This record gives sequence, structure tokens and C-alpha cells, in this order.
Amino acid sequence: MERVPAHGIEVFLAIVREGSMRAAADVLGVGAPTVTLQLKALEELLGIGLLFRTTRGIQLTDAGRVLFDAAAPAHRDLTYAIKKTREMAKSTTGTLRLSLSREAYIAALAPALGEYLAKNPGIKLNISWDEEPVDLVRHGIHGGIRMGDVLTPDMIAVRVTPPIKSAFFASPSYLQTHGIPKRPRDLLNHQCIRQRLPTSVTPREWWVLEDGQDKRLDPPARLIFDSAEGVIQAARDGHGVGWSTRLTLEEHFSRGDLEPLLEPYVKDLPPFYIYYPEQNKRVECLKLLVEFLRSKLRKTPGN
Repeated sequence: MERVPAHGIEVFLAIVREGSMRAAADVLGVGAPTVTLQLKALEELLGIGLLFRTTRGIQLTDAGRVLFDAAAPAHRDLTYAIKKTREMAKSTTGTLRLSLSREAYIAALAPALGEYLAKNPGIKLNISWDEEPVDLVRHGIHGGIRMGDVLTPDMIAVRVTPPIKSAFFASPSYLQTHGIPKRPRDLLNHQCIRQRLPTSVTPREWWVLEDGQDKRLDPPARLIFDSAEGVIQAARDGHGVGWSTRLTLEEHFSRGDLEPLLEPYVKDLPPFYIYYPEQNKRVECLKLLVEFLRSKLRKTPGN
């Protein structure tokens, strides 16, 4: 594929429009010798003269007229497209596409959503509800929110929440029948309800803090779901003990349909991060959301 000598054509068009080499140099913000050299280089590349000087100024050759008639509208359209693209990057209006899990929504976005929308009335959020990371670039998504900052090298991650508390839980009816676990090892003798990612066949690991150390638990699972909602519902129905982020459970604890367990042993999980591809860092709508969530985090005690 033949490459277009864009700089040379831009110089050529400026000379024709302005009527002289010096006027074109002033418009382009370069020296007159640079304009002369770039025009000469373009003519040598094309193998034909494009302009000649007369007592009345600059005149087009026949080849120059062909090039100008074709290139001028194309350059105008390209300039307009670049202008509109830059305006989109700086625009505070438009649709911002995000990918996040239910936990990410509850922890990072929901507490700030009302204020964010009120401050940015021109921005619409198009949210993809995904329980595991998706290819943002492939799906045309501006950014995502996920727990932890372990991402591919081409992603930027910005922390937007404190560490997240976890919780073990079960229904009062289950505990009345099977007893209350006192230590993490007691879970090995209970019916456990665990969660796996939609694309995984194995459940997520359970973690506790015991004797000052992080310890992994792998109790046998009677039920396995591919969503936290399934684990919570099964626990409410009295089928066993579950483990999840506490923020998804507070309403159930308040109502009494679930009870927290093993509270001295619960472990904090990593914070949530908003992440996005390097090429999206100049998208103004995304920049506004990132800075807004960061400002909310800075106001959180201990951050």
C-alpha cells in the first residue's frame, strides 16, 4: 500500500491557498526554507512539478491542479474529522461504557452515582454487568471496575475504594440445626455453599485471618454457584454456610435472615480499582469519573 506524503501535501495546499511560500510558512508556523524544501521533496517523490512562479505569483501546473482538486476536499474532510475527534476526547457529554460486577457496583459506584450524575448531566452510563473481566478494547468499553489491580500490562488501574471486608454467613434455621462454627476449621464439618467464576470449574478460594496469618480454606462444597447472588439465596434458604463480601450482605444481616459468622477471623479483601486501556486515558468523560471516584476515596477515613 502506497503511503500518502501528508506533510508535503499540507504544505502544497497551504501555498496554493495563501498565494506564496512565505504566507504558507506563516500559516503553518514554520520557516520559509522548510516550506520550500517540503514542496521540493513532494515534487521529487511524485516525479513532476506542481507549481511555478510568475510575475503574478504562484501558479499551478496541470499536475498541480489535478492534485489540488483531489487533495483539497480530502484534506478539509480529514481536518474536520480530526477536529471532531478531539472534541469528543474533551467532551463532557456522551455515553461512557463500563464493565463491572455487582459487588463492584455496590462498593465503588453506587455510593457516588447520584452525586456524579448530578454533577455531569451530559454524561450517560452504559453498564455491562460482568462477573469476570472482559476484553475492554474488543467490546468497545471505556473502562471497568474490578477487585485488585492484577491486570494486563496495557491497562491503567486506579484505586477507588478501601480494602473490602468479607463475611461468613448462614441462616438462623441452618445454625439452629447444625450449630454455629467457632473456628475456621469447624467449616470442614458444615455444608458449605461456594462460588465459582462463570468460566471456571473450580470454586473461589476462601480466606481467613487466623493467628495473625492469612490462611486458605478449601472446604467441601455441597452447592456451587457462578454468582454471589446464588450463594446468598441458597444460604437464606437454609442450605449451608457461605462466604462473600460483607457489603453485599448488610441488608440481610439487618433483616435477620442471615447471621454473620467467625467475625474474629474475617479477612479484608483487596480494594476495587477502576481500570482502562492506555488509549482511553484522554477520554474526558472517563477522566471525570476516575477523578470523581478518587476524590470520594480521599474523603474516606484512613485514606
